Amino acid sequence: MQQHVEAVQRMQDYIEQNLSDEITIEQLAKTANFSPRQAVRLFERYTGYTPAHYIRRLRLKKSALRLRDSNCKIIDVAMEEGFGSVDGYTRAFAREFGKNPKDYAKNPIPLNLFVPYGIKYRKTERSKENMQDVKCVFVSEVERPTRKAIIKRSKSATEYFGYCQEVGCEVWGVLTSIKSICGEPVCMWLPKKYIEEGTGEYVQGVEVEENYDGVVPDGFDVIDLPKAKYLMFVSQPFEEENYEIAIEEVKRAWQNYNPAVLGYKWDESNPTIQLEPIGKRGYIELHPVKEI
Repeated sequence: MQQHVEAVQRMQDYIEQNLSDEITIEQLAKTANFSPRQAVRLFERYTGYTPAHYIRRLRLKKSALRLRDSNCKIIDVAMEEGFGSVDGYTRAFAREFGKNPKDYAKNPIPLNLFVPYGIKYRKTERSKENMQDVKCVFVSEVERPTRKAIIKRSKSATEYFGYCQEVGCEVWGVLTSIKSICGEPVCMWLPKKYIEEGTGEYVQGVEVEENYDGVVPDGFDVIDLPKAKYLMFVSQPFEEENYEIAIEEVKRAWQNYNPAVLGYKWDESNPTIQLEPIGKRGYIELHPVKEI
């Protein structure tokens, strides 16, 4: 039922917004407009997790990124992320990632981080009639430096949903754990020279420094990417459930755009880059160009 889906989504949103605070079942139930017992049953039914397990996995993910990116004490991370003791945090971290947090802080390696997906955006049936138009697409020039990309190939995927069916959505969690030069993982459509026989053009990956010598997860490849110029197409912000219309607007915009007005032509030797659709910033694609 749509009422149940929206209730679970409200609980997910509340958890994300209050992750650093104490979150009680009573608060979640009030947010969902159901009794505590019903709220817990709905949450587990639609997400596959109890609220406590879901919250713990999100807090462990946040703590791992803090340990990766900052010189902080384990005790501070444990307390600030809602764990009652260092011992309890250490055990939970080890169960989740198979590694002691102190060892991980000294030598961050790729981890399979928890990536929650809003239930509303998976379950809600959308139609053109209930989507808001994204009328403007903004275009700007950006430059990517010489770098490497750690990628997970597919067999034949040409877009996101086909990729997830082949490879699985958990890849994003591993990529998120690897520190990126641009702050987040990316999806790419690879040009022919980067596509290995028996693999697809669409991949997910993370761009890292050109001298990266860290761990490469099993089953992932590393490719070298040159310094390149891109035209970045950005939709207007959108309601999260309406991401499809934003993607379509950006696609239509770049297909109809003539880069010659800026002195460029499309560069088919570099990958096209897709960023995760996030409503508050708009949908973003980067298309490579070179001077005429």
